[in-house]
Amino acid sequence: MHSWKRNLIVIWICQFVAMIGMSAIVPFLPLFVRELGVVSLEETAYWSGLVFAGPFFISFFLTPIWGNLGDKYGRKMMTVRAVLGLAIAQVLVGLSQDVTQLFLARLVQGLLSGFLPAAMALVAANTPKEKTGYALGLLQSATAGGTVLGPLLGGFISDIFGFRSVFFIVAGLLIITGITVIIFVIEEKSSVEKSDHSFIDNWKYLLGNQKLLLPAIMIMLTAFGISFIRPTFVLYIETFSVSTKFLPTITGALYSIVGFFSIFSAAWWGRRVEKTGIAKNVIYASLLTGVMYVAHSIVYDVYFLIPIRILLGFGYGALSPLIFTAISNNVSSERKGGVLGVGSSFQILGNMLGPVLGGFSAGLLGLRISFAITGIFFLIITIIAHLKIKE
Repeated sequence: MHSWKRNLIVIWICQFVAMIGMSAIVPFLPLFVRELGVVSLEETAYWSGLVFAGPFFISFFLTPIWGNLGDKYGRKMMTVRAVLGLAIAQVLVGLSQDVTQLFLARLVQGLLSGFLPAAMALVAANTPKEKTGYALGLLQSATAGGTVLGPLLGGFISDIFGFRSVFFIVAGLLIITGITVIIFVIEEKSSVEKSDHSFIDNWKYLLGNQKLLLPAIMIMLTAFGISFIRPTFVLYIETFSVSTKFLPTITGALYSIVGFFSIFSAAWWGRRVEKTGIAKNVIYASLLTGVMYVAHSIVYDVYFLIPIRILLGFGYGALSPLIFTAISNNVSSERKGGVLGVGSSFQILGNMLGPVLGGFSAGLLGLRISFAITGIFFLIITIIAHLKIKE
C-alpha cells in the first residue's frame, strides 16, 4: 500500500476517534453552563457563546505558527502535540467549578490544541495533488462520522453519569489517538521540505493571492455560519415538546443526523470535484446548506427537523474539504502546512465570532431568527463561489 494511503487510513481513524470525543460535549455544554450557576436564558446564551468561542480566541493566532513549524520540523510532530494538548484541556474543563474557570479552561484548549488543521496539513502534504480533493473529502468524512457517535455518546453518558464524566472520557480517547499517531503514521522525509518562509510570509502570500484569499473568506463564512447557532441549539430544541429529562440525548441525536449524512456527502462530493470542478460543487452544497438553515426557523414540530437535518448534513459535509482543496491545489509543497494554517485561522476566526454573536443574537432577536441569519451566510458563500472562485 502506498504510504499516503496508509497514512490517510490511520489519520482517518484517529480523527474519527478524536471527533467522537470533541463532539461528545456539544449537546450539553449550555446545560453545563447552567449547572455552574448561570440561570437566565439571556445569560446562558451569552456565556455559552463565550465558552464555545473560547479556544478560538487564542488558536486564531497560534494555528499559522504551528503550521509553519510543521513545515520546518514535521507535521506528524504537530499532530501529536495538538491531540495530547487537547486531552490536557479536557481534563481542565472537567475540573471547572464555575463558569469563569470553564472559560479559562477553554482558552487553554486554544493554546494547546489544533489537531484538525495539523492532521489536514499532514495528509495534504503526503498525498498526490490529483488525489488531494478525495483525501481531504475522506478526512472530512471522519470528522462527520465522529459527530455521529459523539453527541449520542455524550448525551447518553451525561444523562446517566453527569456532565463531568464526559470530559474525562474524552481526554482518555484523545490520549489513545495521540499514541496511535506516534506508532503508525510514517511521514515521508521528502514531504518535510525545510521552509524558509515565516508565518508572516505565509499570511502575506495568502492575502495577496486572490485564488487563496477568496476561498479563505469562504472558509471563514462557513465556520461562522455553522458556529452561529451551535451554542444555543439545545435551547432551540427546548422550545419544542421535548422531555427535559432526555433533552441532551435528543439534541445529540439531531446533531448526529447531520454528522451521519456528512460521512457520505464528504466522500461523494470529493469524487465529484475531480470531474466537475470545485466551484460548481461549492455552489450546490452551500445553496442546499443555506436553505436548510432557513427551514429551521419555520418549523414547530421536532419531527420535521429530521429531513431538514439530513439534507443539511449532505450539503454542509462538502464545504470545508472542497474549499480547503481550492487552497491546497494552489500552494507549493514546501509551504503547504503554513498556508493551510493561515486558511485554518480564517476558519478559527469564524468559529470565534460565530458563537459570541450567535449568543447575542439569540438573546436579543430570538432563537429562530438566528437560524435564518445563518442561512443568509451560506447563501452569500453561494454567490461568491458563482462569481469569483477560480479552479
